[in-house]
Amino acid sequence: MASRDATVEPITSSVSDTMLPSETGETKLPVKKIPGDYGLPFISPIKDRLDYFYNQGRDKFFKSKIQKYQSTVIRTNMPPGPFIASNPKVIALLDGKSFPILFDVSKVEKENLFTGTYMPSTNLTGGYRILSYLDPSEPTHTMLKQLLFFLLKSSSNRVFPEFEACYTELFKTVENELNEKGQSSFEKPNEQAAFNFLGRAYFGSNPVDTKLGTDGPSLIAKWVLFQLAPVLSLGLPKYIEDLLIHTFPLPSFLVKKDYKRLYDFFYESAGSVLDEAEKMGISREEACHNLLFATCFNTFGGMKIFFPNILKWIGNAGPDLHRSLAKEIRSVIKSNGGELSLGAMEQMPLMKSVVYEAFRIEPPVPAQYAKAKEDLLIESHDAVFEVKKGEMLFGYQPFATKDPIIFERAEEFVPERFMGVEGEKLLKHVFWSNGPETEHPTVENKQCAGKEFVVLISRLFVVELFRRYDTFEIEVGTSTLGAAITIKSLNKTSF
Repeated sequence: MASRDATVEPITSSVSDTMLPSETGETKLPVKKIPGDYGLPFISPIKDRLDYFYNQGRDKFFKSKIQKYQSTVIRTNMPPGPFIASNPKVIALLDGKSFPILFDVSKVEKENLFTGTYMPSTNLTGGYRILSYLDPSEPTHTMLKQLLFFLLKSSSNRVFPEFEACYTELFKTVENELNEKGQSSFEKPNEQAAFNFLGRAYFGSNPVDTKLGTDGPSLIAKWVLFQLAPVLSLGLPKYIEDLLIHTFPLPSFLVKKDYKRLYDFFYESAGSVLDEAEKMGISREEACHNLLFATCFNTFGGMKIFFPNILKWIGNAGPDLHRSLAKEIRSVIKSNGGELSLGAMEQMPLMKSVVYEAFRIEPPVPAQYAKAKEDLLIESHDAVFEVKKGEMLFGYQPFATKDPIIFERAEEFVPERFMGVEGEKLLKHVFWSNGPETEHPTVENKQCAGKEFVVLISRLFVVELFRRYDTFEIEVGTSTLGAAITIKSLNKTSF
């Protein structure tokens, strides 16, 4: 196992510490009071918000607290605070051992916690609390998650052909722009390809052939901004930005017409899925709002963030990795008669490991929240902590999945990390889907309904890239969500 970061000293017990066996039963850990405090009402949450977004930045904000309190479980305030969130107080879980308590719905509840210490207005989702905000104990949660499982199963035969078609178009667009301008932004072509693919794969409807035209991605971006603005930074001057988007909710009526255009597309395109919803006892309207959210916020949002991140990490790894991926992918496809299938992709261990490593090193959704259903004991690597019923738990996933006690070279992108028997054992510590990679979504848990689908299309993206190109060069910038990728060159296949 890797050693602890030198800046975080293990906690040592004192004579007065109570000792409890660890979860493995191998060692006894001291029971500790959770360090940290919430400071002065109103003033301290605003100070913490300014530190989080501007003065320190997200990672340094948490690292400084770990160093200050010599603990990876701490009390702190989380944005947005006043006046959007009435209670900013959380217990932050900042290591890979304490983090999984967030998935145990026998001990924690998830009602209205999808975005954290605040919940966006239901006016942004047709007046409904969407599946993401429901706890598994709520009857509607089961029905709506079953509907998403139906959607995924009923569309499965369209995934491979529609992904290839939409991303063939993306690569043509990028190649043309490279020829004309010497470089190409990946952002807009990726967003259009992603939305077209989801419309065509899920519902058999090509958005560009409907009243939406090519407006889908921009409409989604505006709608998502109105929900996530309290926890985003747009790069504006800090005090102006803080007042505009972190202090008061953006008024939902400003995006009402945009949302209606998206809703109409789904209502007209998803007929067979809405029919199934009615059979399950869900109204067509509630089902449609949920299908829109699952497609546009969850899946499209994931592709918008994660595909550029994949490009960033693979691109920065260099041509040796590119050639290894190209060789593996092309040889497997050739040995399978030139056909790409689920079975063929299972024969590509390097490609699979690279995708998992991208999920590990930069999970697309960094924050998870839950509330204690009962008094709990939460265990870190160093100690056991007492949590009271009703206290809010917050997990910062990048620190959990880059925990140096669990992962060697934790801060590095290691393409082969998850290869082989020992590598596969580490998959239980990959949490991007709101659950361990080794587990599966059910109606009883909050793991992403489309977990397997997202892994599949992420693999397809890498496969389609290296079916066509030996290597590529990129320039990486920053954006509000994820990386901004400019493609500088694409070297077409030579073998």
